[in-house]
Amino acid sequence: MIEQSTNSVVMIRPSRFYPNPETAADNSFQREASGENVATMSKTAQDEFDRAVETLGTAGVSVHVFEDTVAPDKPDAVFPNNWFSTHHDGRVALYPMFSPARRRERRTDIFDELRRSFRISEVIDYSKYEEQGQCLEGTGSLVLDHAQKIAYVSLSQRAHLEPLERFCTDFGYEAVNFTSLGEDGRPIYHTNVIMCVGSEFALLALEMIPEAKERERVRDRLASTGKEIIELTRKQIGEFTGNAIELHGDAGKLLVMSSRGVAALDAAQRKLIQRYARLVPLSLPTIELAGGSARCMIATIHLPPL
Repeated sequence: MIEQSTNSVVMIRPSRFYPNPETAADNSFQREASGENVATMSKTAQDEFDRAVETLGTAGVSVHVFEDTVAPDKPDAVFPNNWFSTHHDGRVALYPMFSPARRRERRTDIFDELRRSFRISEVIDYSKYEEQGQCLEGTGSLVLDHAQKIAYVSLSQRAHLEPLERFCTDFGYEAVNFTSLGEDGRPIYHTNVIMCVGSEFALLALEMIPEAKERERVRDRLASTGKEIIELTRKQIGEFTGNAIELHGDAGKLLVMSSRGVAALDAAQRKLIQRYARLVPLSLPTIELAGGSARCMIATIHLPPL
């Protein structure tokens, strides 16, 4: 039986961290870091990263840490889930990225190291879609229900239909695609900022899917798989409450989310979540300036062990 969550993850320790100007136009979660130089910001981000790794390790998660390479600059390297995903059959997918700076993040040495502990049977590379101006930014764009083989995708310039359909054909997933909009009327840049799918529950800001038929289709598909839907508000999405990931540790299921996201939960939502998982908050105020949060930092390992 395929499990939704895993206890093994990849995380990339940032080298030179700063909000990427190439991604600012369509990422409404991104903020300018006024008054801080790159060296200071990078050191603060590294400290946040190290504390996050320690927190996850204490919770029983096996974290495979890789240092970002120093040159060239890769300001978003701390978010590896966007450029690759791993799968239960031993395959790995490499994804087409919107920002040219982010395309430099793809690294084969990470897979070489993972092969020491896990079986990798094939690497499927979709990066050639970049030549056509099409993107599909990994498990930022794809919120995957691994057990049910469903890919929930909010379409945007980071998630195009053609590479989505190719991925779903290759990996045997059903695509449930829709459009979600921010307050500025622009498409939400990544599905995983408004949606998280766990083993028995889902977090989702349904109010950010304006088309009623699409909204009901997403709701019905989640319900048909037995998921309890915990609805989030637009305001909570702005606090990164949707950017969460279910893992499992020594004592059962965990829901990893930034401290900011956890603080935005109301009492009823917290109670519902805790039926299924223990909340694990990570303090990430500097890293979140780049427009991503806890889930974006975690590339889950679903590969079969050796």
